[in-house]
Amino acid sequence: MPLQHHPSSRNTVETILVLLLLLALFIAVYDVLRVFFGVFTFAIIFAVSLAHPFEQLSRGLGQRRKLAAIIYSLVLLGIVALPFIFLIGALGRNAAHLLAFATDVREHGLPPLPEQLASLPLLGDSLTEFWEHLRNNPRETIVGHDRQLNTVLHHLLSGGAGILGATLQCILGILVSAILLVTGPKSLLPLKNVLRHLFGRRDAHTLIQACLSAIRGVSIGVMGTAFIASMLSYIGLAIAGIHFRVLLTAVIFFLVLIQIGPLFVWLPLVIWAVVQGHTGLAVFLAVYGALVLVVDAVLKPVLIAKSGGKLPFLVLFIGVVGGLAAWGFTGMFKGAIILAVFHTIYTSWLERKRQLQMPGKLPVPLS
Repeated sequence: MPLQHHPSSRNTVETILVLLLLLALFIAVYDVLRVFFGVFTFAIIFAVSLAHPFEQLSRGLGQRRKLAAIIYSLVLLGIVALPFIFLIGALGRNAAHLLAFATDVREHGLPPLPEQLASLPLLGDSLTEFWEHLRNNPRETIVGHDRQLNTVLHHLLSGGAGILGATLQCILGILVSAILLVTGPKSLLPLKNVLRHLFGRRDAHTLIQACLSAIRGVSIGVMGTAFIASMLSYIGLAIAGIHFRVLLTAVIFFLVLIQIGPLFVWLPLVIWAVVQGHTGLAVFLAVYGALVLVVDAVLKPVLIAKSGGKLPFLVLFIGVVGGLAAWGFTGMFKGAIILAVFHTIYTSWLERKRQLQMPGKLPVPLS
């Protein structure tokens, strides 16, 4: 007796195969786009945070959005590139001094340790002993501390590569954000169509608004924290009488924006003040720099959660902190969006259930 194939069984197998193929396709697309997550993150930050100024600029130019996007891109690229232009120029101006110092060390050896470093409490004796060993037996000293030196070199190289990578992502993010601002609401049409097909018109609108609120909260929080930290830093640098404070403020703004933090500016300033023998200045810079670090760490999640629109403070706060701990910089957006969508779906489900229990009323999606 020949075997009979039931159409329902064949349809089930075909459906499973199609779902597996779609899953494999989504995984492949994720692997392809994962490299650009940092770029998309910066693009979202700039596009959401600067949408209102861009619209004002566009209206001022007679609704010539492409021209406004070009001006917007040039201004932002100039702000991002300004610290690096100054840094490269400073390195070029001091290259001759560095080469002369390297030649002098090669011919006459290392100079004595500066008195300001030798007289440091707790560290002065150890630094003096290490420096003398390095002057008298440089090869043996380096061999004895090769593991520590390799660790320091690894951190320096990885940190430098991270800063360069974040800078490139930031530059590409500016260009992508200009494209998003030119297209305007049209860039959301594919997402809107998919969500409407899956959840219906009203629920799709609710989910989109929740995601936009989460993105807006994170964007404003990141940009706002970078602005406040840089302004506080400028005030402290002005009080301390530090030269090039405008440049240092621009560097701090950029480092806070890319989530590295202002420590890489304040710590060298403290070390420089100690080496120069300005103990009072070093104490002031250390205390004020610690204050800026605390503001950067505390203000960011609070400002993000407060900027989330109708979303509860706790939902965005947990999403930002948890996402940052799990996935790093882009995790702030991932965590905030995931919890915002979950909260919206959960709230909509409770509302539907409440309306079903009320006699004579049809369930209406949450809007």
